[in-house]
Amino acid sequence: MAGREFLRFEGSSLTFGDVEERTLRLASALAGVGVGPSDRVAIMLPNGLEFPLLWLAVARVAGVVVPVNPGYGESDLEHVLRDSGARLAIGGPKQMPKLAAVADRCPDLRTLRMASELSESAPEAAQAAGRPGDVVTIQYTSGTTGFPKGCLLTHEYWIELAEQVRDSCSLEPGDVCLTAQPFYYMDPAWNMVAALLVGIPLVILPRFSASTFWDSVRRSGATFFYCIGTMPTYLLKQPEDPANERGHQVRRVLCSGIPPRRHRRLEERYGCPWRETYGSTELGCALLAPFSDDDCVGSGAMGAPVPGREVKIVDGRGERVPRGVPGEMLVRGGATMLGYHGLPEETARWRQDGWARTGDLVVEDENGYYRIVGRIKDMIRRAGENIAAAEVEAVLCDHPAVRAAACISVPDEDRGEEVKAYVQLRSDPSSRDVSPDELAEFARGRLAAFKVPRYIQFVESFPMTPSERIAKARLLENQENATAGAYDTTLGAWV
Repeated sequence: MAGREFLRFEGSSLTFGDVEERTLRLASALAGVGVGPSDRVAIMLPNGLEFPLLWLAVARVAGVVVPVNPGYGESDLEHVLRDSGARLAIGGPKQMPKLAAVADRCPDLRTLRMASELSESAPEAAQAAGRPGDVVTIQYTSGTTGFPKGCLLTHEYWIELAEQVRDSCSLEPGDVCLTAQPFYYMDPAWNMVAALLVGIPLVILPRFSASTFWDSVRRSGATFFYCIGTMPTYLLKQPEDPANERGHQVRRVLCSGIPPRRHRRLEERYGCPWRETYGSTELGCALLAPFSDDDCVGSGAMGAPVPGREVKIVDGRGERVPRGVPGEMLVRGGATMLGYHGLPEETARWRQDGWARTGDLVVEDENGYYRIVGRIKDMIRRAGENIAAAEVEAVLCDHPAVRAAACISVPDEDRGEEVKAYVQLRSDPSSRDVSPDELAEFARGRLAAFKVPRYIQFVESFPMTPSERIAKARLLENQENATAGAYDTTLGAWV
């Protein structure tokens, strides 16, 4: 298998043998700067060959990969580096200034390295034996109560997830996987592991571009890809191009968040089956709609539990509800995360009596499939990105003119949801002069761009619960238009 293609990016290609040699060299370089078993290595890079090679090299020395979003601002970047205890941070030319700006505030961080500086070491012995239950990544996901939380993911987790996709999609030699998601997401990682298990190529795109996506799919010979969030909607909005859209070799598409009313149109336009799947960073893959069942197309069904998983739907007291009645979905079985890094109480709330709480309101239909109907957790999902309302609120409240803030999701045709912030200003005269654009710019300097509120609405006071918390459910009372009265920071105008 050494001579077969494994990784491909923008005209560059590496065989399995090439990857073996390159990761040995990188592992040696990592060992040379003191990285050993359980040491955290933060990787802050755009898509390319460097990210997956470093991911595999860190695993070779039994280290722990900490993927970092290159779009992070100082606030969320510092949090991830400090919280993970990263000892080494690796970036590219555009990421190094960001890393250097927060390095002094991260006590465990000993070394910063350009990715290119780690590629010259000779392939000396630099491996350590990793066990299936050892943590190989701390994958950060937006928490509901503040900054992102690190999910402790093991070798077993990644292998099981890749096997589930391999088996459900019938991946085999001759297939070609393609990923357009950024490599700091979890999705390209399981794509990579699945390609490794099957012995097939993984084609990595620099980014998702709706206008060029099907051309890339056709030229690459891809037979499988996974997409999320608004990707299907953006694709359907493109002018039809039958030569690219029907001239491909795609056999299977998995997607999370297929718009039900557009599901059949996706299959008709692109000539390949699309199926819904449900998962999370904490769980991996929990539900999957079978490719053999065409009746699920357009139903919104996320499918049935994958092998090894069990699901139950419960009410607020934790009691099972009858089929057809909405409730919170709990999941158990299989290789899930070990827990949230450094947060034993959060972990205990997530997993209770062996069952993992999803925070999603789900209903089971007559076919034994599950369909999502809402969310319990205080989370906003914008264009496939999870945003913790509490994180954005905390940053807005750091502004000297802000007394309190509350963020909610509002519907958006293109991105699924947008962030709307309600802001109560302080009573002093100087605070009253603060503009929505100033608040958005303040947030933009501290958060990733996708977390910055699109809509900002000033309020004199907030409705409160008996426990003196902001009653978010009442913020949209008697409002037919969720954005009415707000300032649109994208358009620069009041709605």
